[in-house]
Amino acid sequence: MFEKTLAELAQGLESGEFSSVELTQAYLQRINEQDSRYNSYISVTEEQALEQAKAADAQRANGEAGPFTGLPIAHKDLFCTEGVRTSCGSKMLDNFISPYNATVVEKFNQAGAVTLGKTNMDEFAMGSSNESSFYGPSRNPWDTDRVPGGSSGGSAAAVAARLAPAATGTDTGGSIRQPAALTGITGIKPTYGRVSRFGMVAFASSLDQGGPMTRTAEDAAMMLNVMAGFDPKDSTSLDKAVPDFTADLNQPLQGLKIGLPKEYFGEGIDAGIAEQVQAAIKEYEAMGAEIKEISLPNTHLAIPAYYIVAPAEASSNLSRFDGVRYGYRCENPVDLEDLYKRSRGEGFGPEVQRRIMVGTYALSEGFYDAYYKKALQIRRLIQQDFANALAEVDVIMGPTTPHPSWKLGEKSADPVAMYMEDIFTISLNLAGLPGMSVPCGFSNGLPVGLQIIGNYLAESRLLNVAHMFQQATDWHTKAPEGIA
Repeated sequence: MFEKTLAELAQGLESGEFSSVELTQAYLQRINEQDSRYNSYISVTEEQALEQAKAADAQRANGEAGPFTGLPIAHKDLFCTEGVRTSCGSKMLDNFISPYNATVVEKFNQAGAVTLGKTNMDEFAMGSSNESSFYGPSRNPWDTDRVPGGSSGGSAAAVAARLAPAATGTDTGGSIRQPAALTGITGIKPTYGRVSRFGMVAFASSLDQGGPMTRTAEDAAMMLNVMAGFDPKDSTSLDKAVPDFTADLNQPLQGLKIGLPKEYFGEGIDAGIAEQVQAAIKEYEAMGAEIKEISLPNTHLAIPAYYIVAPAEASSNLSRFDGVRYGYRCENPVDLEDLYKRSRGEGFGPEVQRRIMVGTYALSEGFYDAYYKKALQIRRLIQQDFANALAEVDVIMGPTTPHPSWKLGEKSADPVAMYMEDIFTISLNLAGLPGMSVPCGFSNGLPVGLQIIGNYLAESRLLNVAHMFQQATDWHTKAPEGIA
């Protein structure tokens, strides 16, 4: 049962091979028995899940089931979930029980999905390894001494360890694609605005985007069918028609033009990753694709620009956590200033504090033009690089990450080294483009991700390109040792 994809589980429910209650109970039991090894969940919503499963079975018995009815998933713990703790991996929100549902959660509820629980994450989605979580790091199922990536590391670990068939994630600078690559699963960051951010606790509002984390591109398409769509409650939501993302999965790739950025294959990339990505490109050539070298000349500026823009937005968004309205409050404050200082100092971890301070500095009088304005100008140059490239090719491909998963604690003392692991993913968030990572091999026994980048609103094309690769290869079927 746990080796079945989301699409296969949907078929099993439809055929009566098992009920949603049986499926949900099996996953809950597996989480209870095995998640101590991976720490992928912060909260497991057993009672709610079984109620939803019973309701789904009743719907199916009445002939009212849809494509997603009765399927279990997990949500990253920054999607507000009514009546359930939504912690964002932080002490600041450890006691916060959401009074409402995020739009993404509501969409899955309406589709008849079953929520198994809320997954672990870097605190307020700030991190590339899941090590900044107040609840301790999630662990990579391929090697539990290594990181699963971040910030959606809990979702990635849960899917890779078969503790959920699929999960939601969010991507501000690579936080869906990077952990997907490090754990050998499939993840897609849609076009900015394609998925509602209402009820998704904000880190950097112009960069954050929710998306699915699954075993296959087909499963990701099923998830995106539920998640995508205009939301009047989100001012950044795109009022664009949403296609059936599963409709064109099997379109042939003859004549597909693939761009390879020369900047993605230079110094600093792990030799094993480069080898596996090049092998994946050859697979596409065998399917009839045309390969062209392109240039994204401002790639090297993406990380410095991002680490001005994202902290600046974070410093603004996180100012609401002050110990007054909700969340963590220090004990026995002597006055209002003491309340603010100690609540924020005790409630936020070191990485969040670091980014708030950087962002506040960049936005301060005398430094705004030198840092924030300049970062926005670089952001425009990066957008133009992609526009120029995508005028010549259909998709862009390269490695998702420069290195495979690293040991827990290996980069914790060097934030810059950690930030550099997002070198290939961050540009897409600055540009607002869709991108996804699919498994394409192994380097030293650890998963390697192939990143596929498309034009705005081209998620269907990306999913088609990924799905056809997965029909020709079996990397997405590989499971960590000991995972039954």
